Amino acid sequence: MNNTLHLFNNDAVQIAAHRGTAGANIPCNTITAFDIALRGGASILEMDLFKSADGEIFIFHTGKEPYQLNKDIDLTQLSSKEIRQLRLINVDFNATQWGINTFDEVLEHFKGRCILNLDRIGTCISDVIKIVERHNMREQILLKHAPTKKVLKIIEEIAPSYMFMPIYMEEDTASEMVENMNINYIGAELVFKTEQSPVIQPEYIDQMKKKGKILWGNAVLYDFKIPLSAGHTDDISLIESPEKGWGWLVDHGFDIIQTDWTYQCCKYLKDRGINK
Repeated sequence: MNNTLHLFNNDAVQIAAHRGTAGANIPCNTITAFDIALRGGASILEMDLFKSADGEIFIFHTGKEPYQLNKDIDLTQLSSKEIRQLRLINVDFNATQWGINTFDEVLEHFKGRCILNLDRIGTCISDVIKIVERHNMREQILLKHAPTKKVLKIIEEIAPSYMFMPIYMEEDTASEMVENMNINYIGAELVFKTEQSPVIQPEYIDQMKKKGKILWGNAVLYDFKIPLSAGHTDDISLIESPEKGWGWLVDHGFDIIQTDWTYQCCKYLKDRGINK
C-alpha cells in the first residue's frame, strides 16, 4: 500500500474541502474556491469532473447547471469552446467573473501543494489518468468511487498504484474483493444513516485500523432527509457544538473529515489539540 496523503502535512486528522470553500460571489469547484480552502487549512481538495462533447475534462458537478449557471443545459453535450464561454453565477443568481476550469488548469495550479480527490470520474477514468500522468502528479491524486466491479476492473488495469478509496454505504460490500485485486486500497469513505449502521460499529472500525486503512467521514449535509453520518454534520457542529459533529467523527476513528466549512473545522481541530 502506497499512501501519500501526508505528503504535504502531518495533521492527525486531515480536512477535505468539499468542492473548495465557496459562498457569496465565489462559486464552488473553481480554482478560487480551492485556493481559499487551502488558506483555511484544508489539505485535500475534493472536486467533480466531467468530459465535454469533444473530450476535454472540466471541473463541475454535472446536474447542477441550473443552479450554478442559471441555464437548463447539459454540459456534457457542449464543446470545450462553448464551455469556456460560460460564466458561473453567485448565490444571488448574478453572473460572476469566474468560468469553468479545465482539469489541466487545476492540476498545474495545485502541483506540489496538496492532495486532490477526484470524484464522479466513472465515465472518464482513462482520460483522467492520462492527464495526471502528463502532469506527473500521480502521488497527489486520490481516487474515490463506489466499488462497482466495472470501476474496480478499470482501476486495476490502468491505475493500480493510485491511492483508491471505495465508498461503503451502510456496510462494507467490497473489502475482500478489493484486497484480492492489484489496487492501492488505502482506506474507505464510510456513509451511514444511523449509529447502528454496520460500518460505524467499533468492531468494524478496529478491524479497518488494524489493516492500516484510512477512514473518510463526511460531515457535509447535502440533504437533511438523507444523512451521511448519522446527523454528525457541519450544521450541528456550527449551530450547536463541534463536539457533536466533527468531534464525534474524530472520536470514532475517522482520519479525514470532508466539510463545507474548512476554516471552522480546522480551527476546532487545532483548538482541541488534535492538529498543530
